[in-house]
Amino acid sequence: MMPSLKQLRYICAVAEHKHFSKAAEACHVTQSTLSAAIQELESQLGVVIFERNKKSVLITPLGARLLHQARLILGNVEDFVGLAKSHDEALTGEIRLGVIPTIGPFMLPHLLAELRKSYPKLKLYLREALSAQLLQQLQEGKLDLAILAFPYVMPDMETLSLFRDDFVLCLPPGHQLEKSKQVKQYQLQGESLLLLEEGHCLRDHALEACKRESADTDLVYQGTSLHTLVQMVANGLGVTLLPAISVAGDVLGDTHLKIKEFNNENVSREIGMSWRKSDPRREEYLLLADFVKENTPGAKPLA
Repeated sequence: MMPSLKQLRYICAVAEHKHFSKAAEACHVTQSTLSAAIQELESQLGVVIFERNKKSVLITPLGARLLHQARLILGNVEDFVGLAKSHDEALTGEIRLGVIPTIGPFMLPHLLAELRKSYPKLKLYLREALSAQLLQQLQEGKLDLAILAFPYVMPDMETLSLFRDDFVLCLPPGHQLEKSKQVKQYQLQGESLLLLEEGHCLRDHALEACKRESADTDLVYQGTSLHTLVQMVANGLGVTLLPAISVAGDVLGDTHLKIKEFNNENVSREIGMSWRKSDPRREEYLLLADFVKENTPGAKPLA
């Protein structure tokens, strides 16, 4: 017997949640149904995909290779369905878009309002997650598109650069750099630089922009979001780098913090869009990409 799509979805869910009960809940089936389907699949193939014990679920080396292939298959199935819908009017129907947390809250409110005006038939479903999770969900066909910061390795995906997002320095009132019109990277030496936690690509991009290594940085605290970093600066814990689109999106609120630009135009990150190479709706995505470029406050054209 050939594996069913349900079985492939089940093993991908277990790999994602590292837990059979949580995977079953995500798939809207009972745990016994999910477990039986996976055991049947392993028996059919004569392999062990998961090591099971009372404390954890581990993926075997062969299981990891099979999971990668399963995600590609599920993605191709979604593209099969997309091909059937590709004759429809541009930017109508459903598109599932994933964004990283350092972009979504600041870009989407204005963008979605403009999209509703221009493309009222478009149903845009949104999911916010870190870059690694977005890539996995693209591979599995759970997402159609992702907007994230480059560089980021996206195997089997087509990528398109959208715009440049400059970093600015966020200071508390009265800071010694407050009177400077612009700042230089070397002036951050000795400063307590507040960054996001490990796993956020913005952390690495900010360090690279400042020409600094983690070991050289006085990290007093690490934040879970840009809003958290802003509040830390407001409480005098240090300084931080913020993306320009977050400042345009009012991340500062009523904190009265000071913003300083760098005199080096390379202090920035690149924002781009990604989708599966096999997805037949490429022309629609290119149209959406142009719309994003034109309707993102704080974004600058790529050099």
